[in-house]
Amino acid sequence: MKKLFLLLVLCAATMSMQAQKFALVDMDYIFKNIPAYERANEQLSQVSKKWQAEVDALTTEAQTMYKNYQNEVVFLSKEQKKAKQDAIMEKEKQASDLKRKYFGADGELFKKRTALMSPIQEEVYNAIKDVADLRGYQLVLDRASDTGIIFGSPKIDISDEVLRKLGYSY
Repeated sequence: MKKLFLLLVLCAATMSMQAQKFALVDMDYIFKNIPAYERANEQLSQVSKKWQAEVDALTTEAQTMYKNYQNEVVFLSKEQKKAKQDAIMEKEKQASDLKRKYFGADGELFKKRTALMSPIQEEVYNAIKDVADLRGYQLVLDRASDTGIIFGSPKIDISDEVLRKLGYSY
C-alpha cells in the first residue's frame, strides 16, 4: 500500500513538473538592442559627468583655499585665521551638499535615471509578459542576472522574440 501511494505521489510530481514551462531572457542583450535605452544611458552618463565636474570644481576650490591658508597662516591674526578656516569648511560643505544632491540615494541622478529608464523597462516587462502568456510560460528567468543559472538551452531563450514584440527585428 505504501509503495502504491509513493508511486502515485511520484507520478503526480513528475506530471506537474512536465506541465510547467520555463523560458529565459537576457535582459542585457534586450536593453543593448533598444536604441532608446542606449540613448538614455548616454544621456545619464553626460549629465553625471557634468555634475561630477561641478562637485570637483568646488572640491578643488576648497583645496586651493586650504593650501593658500597654509601658506599665509603665519601672517594672519587669530580672527583672520578663524574667518579663513570657516570659509574653507563652508566650501567643503557646499561640495559635500552638492554631491549628495546630485548623487545621493534620492538625488537628481537617481530621479533622472528613474524618469528615463522606467518607461523602457516597463515596456520590456510587458512584452516579456505578453510572450510568456502567449506561449504558456509559468516562469521566465533573466539569464543576465546573478541567479545561478549555469546552463540554459538556447531553445528556451525568448530574448529575440521579446525584441520582435517590441518592434526590433533581431
